[in-house]
Amino acid sequence: MREAVIRPARREDCPRLLELVRELAVFERAPDAVTISLARFEEAGFGPCPVWRAVVADEGGSVVGFALWYVRFSTWTGCRLYLEDIVVTGSRRGRGIGRKLFEAVLTEARDRGYAGVTWQMLEWNETARRFYDRFGPRYDSEWVNCHIDLD
Repeated sequence: MREAVIRPARREDCPRLLELVRELAVFERAPDAVTISLARFEEAGFGPCPVWRAVVADEGGSVVGFALWYVRFSTWTGCRLYLEDIVVTGSRRGRGIGRKLFEAVLTEARDRGYAGVTWQMLEWNETARRFYDRFGPRYDSEWVNCHIDLD
């Protein structure tokens, strides 16, 4: 089996990225929650005003994982990367691909001089917690996530 190479995402990766997003949604017990179209996904990442960036784990031309982020600004600390999703397809987990993806995100934040990286995880996802614990994060018990959905 080829070793995964981490590289910047390209527009032509978008259909596979959405497949992985749907795989994640199934894992997170929300299989019908992914409603974005491929066209809107591509436009948001590769249109005239891209709002997200990503790296992919490529095994011989096959994308087996990705990390997608955008810039978040804090009036207190400045720019941070917000890690929206990090996904490795089920059959490739446990091979260090997630670590490589996460390290690429940390490198991106450092290279840009950002204050840090922020993300969310589901409280019940002990596997994710064990993964992130290796990097020494600070878990926030004070802030509550709030959402308003606009249709």
